[in-house]
Amino acid sequence: MTRATAYVGLGSNLDHPREQVLAAFEELAGLPETRLVRRSGLYRSAPLGHQDQPDFVNAVARIHTALEPPRLLAELQAIENRHGRERPFPDAARTLDLDLLLYGEAVISSASLTVPHPRMHERAFVLRPLAEISPAVSVPGRGTATQLLRDCASQDVEPMA
Repeated sequence: MTRATAYVGLGSNLDHPREQVLAAFEELAGLPETRLVRRSGLYRSAPLGHQDQPDFVNAVARIHTALEPPRLLAELQAIENRHGRERPFPDAARTLDLDLLLYGEAVISSASLTVPHPRMHERAFVLRPLAEISPAVSVPGRGTATQLLRDCASQDVEPMA
């Protein structure tokens, strides 16, 4: 059984966002053939795109998994659905958003999955928690989390107590 190190971005801005993200960490730890290795602290960030919504709580988890990327994505979406995730329009407020950011060194481009996650290299709310738990992790074709975070220095992402 081959295991991959994968990174999952977590975000919420509805229905007690902090609790949504903390509960999702526990659910990630319970995925089949998967172990939660490390989780970042929680960060607050302003919404991108559709601005008329509450701030987000964001975090990143590092997991070791034997699940192949499509199965892992399906498991992440099942967790979102259990949290009442709806998708009325792009960038809408959400109870829980789980994004497969990185899966080992894999570069995947299919109709249902793109890894590395598109635009993660431009988003401090992803890079700051990612750099916290794995500063040297490489985003294929882009650079390390720490290097990429420097390019997003103007984006306001605050650690939460």
